[in-house]
Formats: sequence, structure tokens, C-alpha cells
Amino acid sequence: MKGYFGIGVEGLSKPLNAGNLFRSAQAFGASFLFTVGASYAGRGGGAGTPPLEMSRRALRGGGDTSHAPGKVPLYAFPDAGSMVLPRGCALVGVELLDEAVDLPSFRHPARAAYILGPERDSLSGPVLERCAHVVRIPTSFCVNVAMAGAIVMYDRVLTLGRFATRPLSPGGPPGPLAPHVHGKPKRRT
Repeated sequence: MKGYFGIGVEGLSKPLNAGNLFRSAQAFGASFLFTVGASYAGRGGGAGTPPLEMSRRALRGGGDTSHAPGKVPLYAFPDAGSMVLPRGCALVGVELLDEAVDLPSFRHPARAAYILGPERDSLSGPVLERCAHVVRIPTSFCVNVAMAGAIVMYDRVLTLGRFATRPLSPGGPPGPLAPHVHGKPKRRT
């Protein structure tokens, strides 16, 4: 798959779900993680969470049990104005807005950073102004930030990855993988 992506959150309301999001991001191959106007302590708990409580939360299935920020760069920005993305990287907001593009109809940029809002609120005006695109997951109500991020990352991998075609009948064998086609060499002058 060509390109790269990062994923982040603005204004965390539940740090445990951010841990789940970052763990999923590592599994899907994210190049970087980020927060905007939020603090994230990592390993399943917020700042000040006792280590024993953090490990109990991890055992219950929540949090970042893979410690993603130790393996994938994590950037913390105090606000939308200070957010710095790589050159050519499109910021994609994920928000349940009427004017947003439905995710199944969205063509993912090769270089993208996806940002999700807090679960008890929406992406802020300054963040939405910075977004090149805003997508929505076609659900009747908001799902938690970790689930929403996993859905967006899965859709990205599904649409930009190289996979065999789906079978015509349920449970049938997948079609053959199309042969890779090399383009013409690019010469720099």
C-alpha cells in the first residue's frame, strides 16, 4: 500500500478508549499518533492512574496493551493552531455531520491524518477548519472513539490495499489476486 497515515484525537473524554484506538492504529500500520488539546498517559489509564488499576483495566480488555506510543511516534499538540502535519498530508475529520461524506463513498488520500473528536462532544471549529475532508460513519448514533477509528482504518486498508476480489457467492473462494503492474520509470531533472 502506498502512502502513510496517522490518527489522533481531540479533547479526550475517555483516555482508556484512546489507548484502544492507538493499539488498533499500531495493528493497522499507522505511521504516527497524535492528540490535540488532550493529555494521554498511555498503557490504559489517565494521568495519575495507579499502575495496579491500569493493569486491571488492561486485563478487562481495555487500553493500550501493546504500548503503541513506544513503537509508533506520538505527538501532543496543545491546540488546533499548533498542529503540524507532514507536507502533503491531508487532515481528515471523522464526525457525524450531515455535510460529511459517507465513509463507504470516500476516496482516502494516500497521505492522511485522521482526527476524531471526544465522545461527549464534537470536533472543534478550529479543527474542522483545518480539515481537507470530513467523513462520517453511516450509523444512527455515534460509536466510541476506538471503534470509529478502527472502522476508518479498516476502510482505508480495504480500499487502498491490494487484495483478491471477493467471491460471488457467500463462503466461496476469493478471486485471484490481480498481477502487479509497474509504471514507467520517473526521471528527475
